[in-house]
Amino acid sequence: MQVKNNKIVRYVKDSYDELIHKVSWPTWAELQNSAVVVSVASLVIALIVFVMDFVFGIHHTAFGAFVWKGILGFLYGA
Repeated sequence: MQVKNNKIVRYVKDSYDELIHKVSWPTWAELQNSAVVVSVASLVIALIVFVMDFVFGIHHTAFGAFVWKGILGFLYGA
């Protein structure tokens, strides 16, 4: 049992050493830049999905009017 405990302790110590001395952590400015990039990309993708939903969600009715059901209404016939 002592050998197993020694392996676990060594693993934790090695992991700590690697996190402290070998990993290059980003600076605060790099983190902020990455957050802005992710936010802008998310908004662009959301806008693209919204436009697709809007375009494919418009249906022509028998009376000449247009009804917007959205993509789920189009797929499931709601």
